[in-house]
Amino acid sequence: MIKDTVELFLDKYDLLKPKNNIIVAFSGGYDSMCLLDVMKQLAKKYDLNIFAVHLNHSWRGKESDLEEENCKNFASDIYFYSEKLSDDVPHTETAARDARYDFFEKCAKMFDSKVVLTAHNANDNAETVFYRIMKGTGITGLEGIKENRGIYYRPLLSIYRKEIENYCTINNLKPNNDSSNSDTKYERNKIRHEIFPLLPNIEEKLNALSASAKETNVAIEKEIKSLEKYSTKDFIKLSDFYKNAVVHKFFRANNIDYDRKRIEEIVTFIVDNSDSKAGKTISLTKDLWLFVNNKKMSKISKQEKCDFIVNVNSEGLYSFGKYQLSIKKCDKFPDKFPQDSEYIAYLNISDFNMQIRTRNDGDVIQPLGLSGSQKLKKYFNEKKTRKRLYYITNKG
Repeated sequence: MIKDTVELFLDKYDLLKPKNNIIVAFSGGYDSMCLLDVMKQLAKKYDLNIFAVHLNHSWRGKESDLEEENCKNFASDIYFYSEKLSDDVPHTETAARDARYDFFEKCAKMFDSKVVLTAHNANDNAETVFYRIMKGTGITGLEGIKENRGIYYRPLLSIYRKEIENYCTINNLKPNNDSSNSDTKYERNKIRHEIFPLLPNIEEKLNALSASAKETNVAIEKEIKSLEKYSTKDFIKLSDFYKNAVVHKFFRANNIDYDRKRIEEIVTFIVDNSDSKAGKTISLTKDLWLFVNNKKMSKISKQEKCDFIVNVNSEGLYSFGKYQLSIKKCDKFPDKFPQDSEYIAYLNISDFNMQIRTRNDGDVIQPLGLSGSQKLKKYFNEKKTRKRLYYITNKG
């Protein structure tokens, strides 16, 4: 029975705790009405707090409003919340999906919930696998829809649409019948209504493929480590398959968008820079980079700049962050400067009119006795100096 399947699913993820706030994404169609009906029963049994949330896309005018009203009536015995989608959102599958998940995230915060149930079923999973095959997906894409991703849980994923429709009929439920689900200009509808009818039992076969892909990926995951746990030397020794798998795992762990071309690009970057002593970086996202040298690979995150300024007015010890700087006068410059310029610097100053601050873009350095100057960032990079270093500057 569907109720038993949902109950076992929720118990598997320890979601049946009393007073647990659970959101049900409720379009009012067969799938979500079936799910919400089951959740109403389980809410009474386990003392759960159920919130039905509905996003009215408003794309079909009065029809959309009537569907919202039907949802509101069905959820009259629990908490119901709805919003209308902005007219600015493009009428595309991708835009609609993004808007729905933004809405669910908002509701999760509003109702202090860490659980959003969506009503994806076994037919949806088969269609997703087929869609990804057409796009040339890798083995991970063949897994299809995950039963859990973050706050999202999908308790109907093992149940076929026919069973759900039977449940609604037997229990006298009156689901919405979204007319746009028949519009084959949308790719998923075309798959469902035009392609699958030509392929006997295709849903079962694709779901079997999905299950097999999941098992294979579990085995691969056990075999490989995360990217940063490999030395560059050990990574280079991996086969091409495992190199791609490690980078793929790295992308997923850091929520980075990827495709096969991007994975191969990163693998090539690592291989090409595996002999570099100084190391090089490649951008992964706006705020994340991958650093590679001949010893290691590591991600570098954008750090907030520290805006503090320490004025240097006399000799003495100055603290900034967890560091300290000692200022001392010397009568003459040494004949030989120390090699470790990271810790010792000699400055030609007439008074203590200085500041200590973090490096800013555009800062330059002009060594004593030399006429030229150099960008401080470039100087630090060439000296392999740690990025966290502070910069001493004359205030004038």
